[in-house]
Amino acid sequence: MAKLIDEFRRGWQGISQPSLMFATAFAVLCLVLATSARFGLAQIRPDVFFTPYFPAVFFATAFGGYRVGIATAVVSGALGVLVNFSGVHADPARFALLMIFWAVCGIAIWGVEHYRTIVTQQREISQRLIEEEQYRKLVVDELQHRLKNKSSTIHAVLHQALQDRPEVWDRIDHRIRALTATDDLITRVDGHGCDIGDLLRSELGPYGHVRFNLNGEKLFLPAKLAVSLALIFHELATNAAKYGAFSSPRGFLQVSWTTDDERLNVIWDETEGPAVTTIGEAGFGTRLLKSALRPFDGKTEISYLRTGVHCTMQCRIPQSERD
Repeated sequence: MAKLIDEFRRGWQGISQPSLMFATAFAVLCLVLATSARFGLAQIRPDVFFTPYFPAVFFATAFGGYRVGIATAVVSGALGVLVNFSGVHADPARFALLMIFWAVCGIAIWGVEHYRTIVTQQREISQRLIEEEQYRKLVVDELQHRLKNKSSTIHAVLHQALQDRPEVWDRIDHRIRALTATDDLITRVDGHGCDIGDLLRSELGPYGHVRFNLNGEKLFLPAKLAVSLALIFHELATNAAKYGAFSSPRGFLQVSWTTDDERLNVIWDETEGPAVTTIGEAGFGTRLLKSALRPFDGKTEISYLRTGVHCTMQCRIPQSERD
């Protein structure tokens, strides 16, 4: 029984063509129900000959196809002419109604079959797109896996080459790890980007969630902008751990962001950190902070206040990866 129900469902939805026997049985059932309805109507109007058979032709065509629909229309016309539930016999007027009935049935059968063809084509297109998307995702996952392995190899080679220069390795190591963590975060959302809050939590989480506060609405960042901001956040967080708020037991960080006319404004505000007495020469980190947002018509301004580091970032939010 369950198999018959499943075959009926698949045939009615156009997923597959039902067997000829099943389609014929369904058409016979429709004719029986239509004839029963005609018998009931004959008790009120004995001149109703063909009207109850229109639904039978429609449903038989929708389920079994145009061949079953044509056969149902022919049998329906024959029943309308030959079967009588009253003393009224067939006359020329009934044959005229038969021609009209078959003409209307022909239009209905054409319309239903045309709809079935369109649905079948759309279903095939959808299935092909689903298969192509699954294949694309498989290829992307494999590529991500290989890139991750290559990043690990580069990391190991650099570590081997810079063993005798630990100060240089220390600067490079943290940035490579930050990029890798951001790439993993972006990959989890299918490579299109990530939420700025998730990006900040990923970068600041190791310092303790009670040491910082994030204030801003959910904002999705395209992949390229997310990577640039990840480098900036990592640089600021590293400096906060070495010299700023995260290096003090009472230090605290407040990060807030807003959007205005497709531009992003981020404020990085440290408090209760050690007082900044001297500022050294601009190094790689400072140059990174100044230049990372230039591709997005942005800028970064950093101030060393008595309360701690205050940094503002402004940039354009790309509407597509072409930007």
